[in-house]
Amino acid sequence: MRAVPGKAVKRRVFLFTNVLIILAVMLIQGGCRRAAPPREEGKLNVTSVIFPPYDFVRAIAGDRVNLVMLLPPGAESHSYEPSPRDMITIRDSDVFIYSGGESSVWVDRILDSLELPEGSMLIMRLMDLVNAVEEEIVEGMQDDDDDDSPNLDEHVWTSPGNAKAIALSIGEALCGLDPANEEFYRKNALDYADSLDELDASFRAVAAGGNRQTIIFGDRFPFRYLADAYGLSYYAAFPGCSTDAEPSAATVAFLINKVRSENIPVIFHLELSNERMADTIAEATGAKKLLLHSAHNLTKRDFDNGVTYLDLQRANLEHLREALR
Repeated sequence: MRAVPGKAVKRRVFLFTNVLIILAVMLIQGGCRRAAPPREEGKLNVTSVIFPPYDFVRAIAGDRVNLVMLLPPGAESHSYEPSPRDMITIRDSDVFIYSGGESSVWVDRILDSLELPEGSMLIMRLMDLVNAVEEEIVEGMQDDDDDDSPNLDEHVWTSPGNAKAIALSIGEALCGLDPANEEFYRKNALDYADSLDELDASFRAVAAGGNRQTIIFGDRFPFRYLADAYGLSYYAAFPGCSTDAEPSAATVAFLINKVRSENIPVIFHLELSNERMADTIAEATGAKKLLLHSAHNLTKRDFDNGVTYLDLQRANLEHLREALR
């Protein structure tokens, strides 16, 4: 199947989202609230678009807030289309958390359309909580986006250090909004930060002890912050927010040659990917195919089983250890 050019996809998403915004505003103005998920009175309503901040809130606040993740488990985050129900959920939030960046352009349009009273909602944009860097196009990477303007890489949570900064910011925000539970939130946030420090130290040890410093992805690459944190170089088929699904023959050939020339033992793929490109490279080179999980989203099974960000990163650690051996 021929890949759809990035700008065409963005135009389609823009038009579809605008229609949804109009429908949602009509529902909200009409007083329709039946579609919103049930929430317990007296608790903060916290809404996260994607999994990482959802899980950070879950670790810090437990059941002392009403917590919702908008992205359905198993859905692809970059093609997410908010429903009218989602927009009502956003409208009713005390705290709304989203990543920012290219895949979140719909958020500002929705917030503007809701015309919320100033101070009625705390909006937390993950890219504002850490030092965001530009998305990088490395050698061999396929980039079919016609827009030459630089885009900041929105996948800020992929390094444990950034995850710690985000989690502590969320903890402080909850303390400020809900002083009755401040001690509970602050203790949990600090305990969680300690777990992220341990994870960070483990990643540093694996990177420092490896026989190589290069990883290769037969997929998109949303791990710029992880690679930068631990001094890793990388090659991949597409940047992290690419809308392309089909690589060119030249891209696949480049990655195969890299695996062979540098004796790379592992070819990585992302969660919820069709894995075809990684399969092709693995079959051509004898490299082992492994998952490096960006934590954008989980399968429904993992979500229902309570898999956490820490669980995913600990699995990543072991797979990275194998890739750098």
